[in-house]
Amino acid sequence: MRERSALLIVDVQNDFCAGGSLEVPGGDEVVPVLNRYIEKFSRAGRPILASRDWHPEKTTHFEAYGGPWPPHCVQGTKGAEFHPDLKLPEGAIIISKGMEYDADSYSAFQGRDEKGRPLATVLRDLGVEHLYVGGLATDYCVKHSVLDALKNGFHVTLLEDAIRGVDEKASREAIAAMERAGAKKATLKDLE
Repeated sequence: MRERSALLIVDVQNDFCAGGSLEVPGGDEVVPVLNRYIEKFSRAGRPILASRDWHPEKTTHFEAYGGPWPPHCVQGTKGAEFHPDLKLPEGAIIISKGMEYDADSYSAFQGRDEKGRPLATVLRDLGVEHLYVGGLATDYCVKHSVLDALKNGFHVTLLEDAIRGVDEKASREAIAAMERAGAKKATLKDLE
């Protein structure tokens, strides 16, 4: 784990896990692995951030209003809550995204903390230069978050053992695109 680094957990919410309205195959499997990363980063005193879809009931992101998706992660619903077994520590910074009627916000970099600061600003205020990223889904929000992190000048390590995608082929292509853009890959073993 590098100096000046942080852990970013992307969208590990009930609606993307088993039984959720937009279930990612194997989505729950990332939770125990992410908990081990959380322990590592906590012990090292490094920041931990978690993004979440936080949609209004009516949004152009949903099928009923012209979007591609069924309703999911609606503000204040059980589906929008983080997976109950995800052990986010006290002091984890929550980044909410997709809060406007016309916002898709696949990337955590389109989200804001509770003070209204964009993610890039939060990270710079914390002195973070390197992001370790895991979560859901590889081919959507993880990919967009990683690509935006790189565009914003951060170094990125994709946590290969802590991601799952909607579609296998699209996920392989997403990982290749992230690598081409400059992301490195690692697993828990690599950080031991």
